[in-house]
Amino acid sequence: MVADELDDATLVARARDGDVRAYEELVRRHQDRMFRLALRMLGNRGDAEDVVQEVFLTVWRRLAQLQQDAAFLGWLYRTTTNRCLNVLRSRKPSADVDWEEIAAPGNQAGPERSAQVSEQLAVLNRALRELTPEQRACWLLREVHGRSYEEIGAAVGASPTAVRGRIARARAQLAEVMRPWR
Repeated sequence: MVADELDDATLVARARDGDVRAYEELVRRHQDRMFRLALRMLGNRGDAEDVVQEVFLTVWRRLAQLQQDAAFLGWLYRTTTNRCLNVLRSRKPSADVDWEEIAAPGNQAGPERSAQVSEQLAVLNRALRELTPEQRACWLLREVHGRSYEEIGAAVGASPTAVRGRIARARAQLAEVMRPWR
């Protein structure tokens, strides 16, 4: 059976048994998603690349510690989020996210619309940097990556109730900043 036909749990089990190709397939499947999360949290391409590389190396080394093979993706989100939070705590973010690479306006839009979208993304980028790292992580995991409150809680080490509160505060703060574009 070809590796891309296998589910994550099967690949994790094989990787734990030393199958490097199985782990390579897991990396291939999830590295872009983890990179987008890290880039949005950190606002710096180099830092995001470093974090994702460290995360996948750490996960490979600690794969035997994973109790349930099906929990791999949640573990990956938790590890990436925690690594990003550590980076954010150790420095003040100073670089802007390259939003053109993340969400470029469509080519069919006119120049006025493209300028408006670029301005909105710049304002959103600044507003995201104003959130606490924990609020930013919760908001990104929920709104961009579609994770459940329970999954986010596991990723950031908080209860689902605390996660809901952080997301509500983040949404309120972002809504206030983005009010002119409603």
